[in-house]
Amino acid sequence: MNTDKQLTVKVMSFSYRKGIPEDNSGNGGGYVFDCRYVHNPGRYDEYKPLTGLDKPVIDFLENDGEITEFLTHVYALTDAHVKRYLERGFTSLMICFGCTGGQHRSVYSAQHTAEHIHNRFGVRVELLHREQNIEQIFEANNTEA
Repeated sequence: MNTDKQLTVKVMSFSYRKGIPEDNSGNGGGYVFDCRYVHNPGRYDEYKPLTGLDKPVIDFLENDGEITEFLTHVYALTDAHVKRYLERGFTSLMICFGCTGGQHRSVYSAQHTAEHIHNRFGVRVELLHREQNIEQIFEANNTEA
């Protein structure tokens, strides 16, 4: 299979204070999800120095439950989108998660969504936590669900 024709999903966390990320693929966008309604661990001193990748923040968000409900809906939308893009041979989809500082809720959401899409569809996923300056690539493994 020609790798130039495979789907790459770009998933990003960001801070609304620094603006919504631009899509440089030439496709003109994808999804931008606003995580600011979810209970913010950044409002509590013990979580302020941490990110959505740290276990205490993960536990806070999951125990609260709002993030889990939110991601249930995100997965329903993005799964349908990825499936259709694979059927149609599209090569790029961007999914962004924003919150106030780009540190807790958006990082958690982006990380979990990137892992979910890669595990479910086996496509290449490029993950960027913009404000944390963390990048991760999940290479395609060609095992569609």
